[in-house]
Amino acid sequence: MKVALVHDYLCQYGGAERVLEALQALYPEAPTFVLFYDQEAMGDRFIHRDIRSSFLQKFPGAMKHLRWTLPLMPTATEMYDLSEYDLIISSSSAFSKGIITRPNAIHICYCHTPTRYLWSDTHSYVSELSVPGPVKMLLPPLLSYLRSWDRLSADRVDHFIANSETVKTRIKKYYHADSTVIFPPVDTHKFSITPGPKDYFLAGGRLVPYKRFDMIVEAFNRLGVPLKIFGSGPMEQLLRKRAGKNIQFLGRVSDEERISLFQGAKAFLHPHEEDFGITPIESMAAGRPVIALRRGGATETVVEGVTGTFFDEQSWEELADTILHFDETLFNPEVIRQHAEHFSLAAFRERFTSFVAKTCRSHADKPIA
Repeated sequence: MKVALVHDYLCQYGGAERVLEALQALYPEAPTFVLFYDQEAMGDRFIHRDIRSSFLQKFPGAMKHLRWTLPLMPTATEMYDLSEYDLIISSSSAFSKGIITRPNAIHICYCHTPTRYLWSDTHSYVSELSVPGPVKMLLPPLLSYLRSWDRLSADRVDHFIANSETVKTRIKKYYHADSTVIFPPVDTHKFSITPGPKDYFLAGGRLVPYKRFDMIVEAFNRLGVPLKIFGSGPMEQLLRKRAGKNIQFLGRVSDEERISLFQGAKAFLHPHEEDFGITPIESMAAGRPVIALRRGGATETVVEGVTGTFFDEQSWEELADTILHFDETLFNPEVIRQHAEHFSLAAFRERFTSFVAKTCRSHADKPIA
């Protein structure tokens, strides 16, 4: 059976790219089709893989201005020649599920989320986008066209896999399709429990507005307790200006530094809604509890009173109150780490390969029309 992988684009490294890496390890001979491949941004992570980018890659300056190619992305996706492949696995949060396959091929889509800027976040996307006024006026009709294409393209998928129950609900609402939940893989084996004092709280990731680092900074400015933040992004300079001396910004950190930060933290802060959320799992893999907003994927991974605690209102006041009443000594690191293993790379491989085998058997039993 010939297998191909399809991913939206390789321009930054995040949770979706971790899933792609796991899929590439399962199917090492399979080529990966993408709209864009920024090898400089990806470093050597995918250099040993067969990456095939679309015609959009050849446009002068397209890599620096991806949004300007948005109207052409559906066409570029449909132009991938997948006629020789029996099984196509798309890793999608946008366009890759819209591929065209031959009638008897099997298309499994691992859906990270229905396209956020077309469905759940479309109004905030338009209002927050920094573009000239005339361009912003053209966005609503463009997004309406893309929304129609996105809905129709979902019908081309034979089987959806959702990365969480939260995403499963969205797939049902926006695409009217059923799906099977298989949580994304987390490299839990890289983490371990360490003794020693836990004398700071930890937050981190891409420093972008929706992750609400501004709320974290405000809460810790009032509390005056130590906080470390790793990661970079467009909000970094503004956050640094607002932060008190008790808050330390670490920028981008190595994998080793990241692991050490989790191991030494009292707790990891997760104050926003994610489709799944990998960083809370990493904290739990290091035996450290999580303080999370009670929304989205965190409600499926954090166990109240066992691996962490929740707060309900997305405000600095409630976050600060939760931290004031938080006692890390009430949590058992061994129990926390054991729970994290439910989301390990090994668990992902077992569930995914089992799903594919079952799906292929069911298709083999069906007569070809």
